[in-house]
Amino acid sequence: MTRPLSPFLVDTPWTAAACAAAFALVACALILGLLLKTGFAWRLATDIPNDRSLHTRPTPRVGGWGIVPVSVIALLVVAPSMWLAAVCAAFLAAVSQIDDRRGLPARVRFGAHLLAVALLVALNPAPVPWWALAAVGFLMVWLVNLYNFMDGADGLAGGMALFGFGGYAIGALTGATPQIDLGVASAAIAGAAGGFLLFNFHPARIFLGDSGSIPIGFLAGALGYWGWLKGTWPIWFPAFVFAPFIADASVTLLRRLARGEKFWQAHREHYYQRMVRLGMGHARTACTWYLLMLAGIMLANWALGLSPVGQWFAVAGWAIVVAAAGVVVDVCWRRHQTRLSEQP
Repeated sequence: MTRPLSPFLVDTPWTAAACAAAFALVACALILGLLLKTGFAWRLATDIPNDRSLHTRPTPRVGGWGIVPVSVIALLVVAPSMWLAAVCAAFLAAVSQIDDRRGLPARVRFGAHLLAVALLVALNPAPVPWWALAAVGFLMVWLVNLYNFMDGADGLAGGMALFGFGGYAIGALTGATPQIDLGVASAAIAGAAGGFLLFNFHPARIFLGDSGSIPIGFLAGALGYWGWLKGTWPIWFPAFVFAPFIADASVTLLRRLARGEKFWQAHREHYYQRMVRLGMGHARTACTWYLLMLAGIMLANWALGLSPVGQWFAVAGWAIVVAAAGVVVDVCWRRHQTRLSEQP
């Protein structure tokens, strides 16, 4: 078992995690508040609404300027063994900031994502066959991109980071092989997401932007991989924690691919986008997702205490619940489209 690092000067892992989360929340909020107050946020990157957006006014895309440096520093301080994940997250933030400002070809963006994941996995290989490691790497690259796809509604991506990394923190501190540095680092990232959420919950004053969503998606995969590598949780745990996010983005992607559409282009077909357009609005949609995410995190951490067979039954049960939630949205959306088509 690893010990909490001395800078926190605390007696218990839970206190260390709470302190890390509080410090990260305040630091992120101060950075973003300063960017807004000085007007510098508008000069870094601004999101201009178009016909595929869910918002109607220009909004700075600077959330990454608060979340990423705080998360990277937290990793380097409390979990120095994960220095490569911190460096790769900073690298992806730099590349994504260029994309936010000037735009980059898809092959360049994807190449950066692939490089970061390949470095992490190659230098920290799990004791599994190469093809299994390649499959895990592919899923991590997908997680990087899906987090970007899901950053389109006020409070959604920030809330998912808050709950998701919070779930990691609980799992790392209470798992079969507790990893305290991972738990404290996860709590710090969750806290940074909370600081961002203060400005991003509806009506949002700032957006996450690629410079925030891409590194956070990478860290979700990297910390999930690290916990599995060190025996803190099984391979299913990270996917369970972020299941609603993964399911929405994956199903939407498969549908667009089946129709021969360019899946990387902006659109309004995600489940969360349809919920907003159905009249739920940004705040109610985000809160609904929070409840779903919270339920999944509680179930995932409870399932860690079950036998392997029981764990997979829990995974299957939660998959059914998430699928049922998607079916409800699909049914409501079809009815909505039918009513629109029947109007004169």
